[in-house]
Formats: sequence, structure tokens, C-alpha cells
Amino acid sequence: GVNVSFPRNKITAIFGQSGTGKSVLMKHLIGILDPDEGQILIDGQDVVGMSQDEKRKIRRRLGYLFQDAALFDSMNVGENIAFPLVEVLNIRDRIKIRRRVSELLEWVQLPGIESKMPGELSGGMRKRVGLARSLASEPEIMLFDEPTTGLDPILSDNVHKLIERVNRELGMTCIVITHDIAGSFCMADKIA
Repeated sequence: GVNVSFPRNKITAIFGQSGTGKSVLMKHLIGILDPDEGQILIDGQDVVGMSQDEKRKIRRRLGYLFQDAALFDSMNVGENIAFPLVEVLNIRDRIKIRRRVSELLEWVQLPGIESKMPGELSGGMRKRVGLARSLASEPEIMLFDEPTTGLDPILSDNVHKLIERVNRELGMTCIVITHDIAGSFCMADKIA
């Protein structure tokens, strides 16, 4: 029974109580789940019923920041961010990879932490590294699943400002699942 649209190059915040299906909606948007009925249109193209190859092409246009950042604990920060460069964009030039990792860390205001392990990072740092990794594949649409969960109000505000930067500076459509109503009213162009 969900009917929602996400304006291009804008920030849409999605609210709802725990257990009401916000994360399930996100899984449908990125193609992990298929709906029992209805459509999911991305630029007018229905992704429901697409082949896995077609879905993979659509997914390349999407970036996803998981609630807990979902960093690989066995890889350092640099390797985490390099992962989509190698696996998604198929970049093999190590100098190019190092340069891009450095640029992304600078962009999320964490320069020089390439060699740190995820376990050495605070919650806010983990989220920013997760965002840098998501941005590495150069998506058009960025999805954020509870990006401020577990953060204090100051760090939450910093995450909201980072989402606004992603939208404004990179021109991305941003979809944010959140419980932070007050913060979302400050950053979102649309509320669902």
C-alpha cells in the first residue's frame, strides 16, 4: 500500500515507527526484495521483474549507507573505500585508487585515516567512512538507512549536514529513513 515518489536531486526523509516497513521499502528500492504487486519505477523504468543483470545495472546507480555502516572489519579504512572502486568500477590502477580513497576521506572530513581499522573508529567516523565507500561507486541516488542511530545530537547534526552536502555539492537524489524528525525537517525537501 505504499505510494511515494522521490524528487530528483532533492532530499526525501521517510518517517515511521519501528517495524512499519521503512527498511523493507529500502530493500525493495535497491532490488534485494521484489514486491508482491505494484511497480518500482526508476526514471520511468519498472525494476520489478527485471533480470538479475538488468537489476545490477540499476543498482550501480544507487548508493546505500547501512544503519551500522557495514564496514568490513577485516579491511582497513582505505581497503573498505577501495572495495567498490575495484569490484564495481573495475579500477586496477593502485595510484588512481589511492588518490580516490584520499579524496573521499578528505570530502567526509577524515583525512589520513586510511590505515585505521573499523574497530578503531567512533560511531560517527564509521558512518562517514561508510558514506565515503558508498560514494566511491559514483551513484546518482543515495539511500541512507537510519544514518543518525546511536549518535549524540551534535554528531547527528553533522550527519545531516553531510547529507545536505551530498545533495547540494554532488547533485544526488537522497532518500533518508530516519526517526530524527526534528533534524529531518531542517534538511529534507520532502517528508514521507
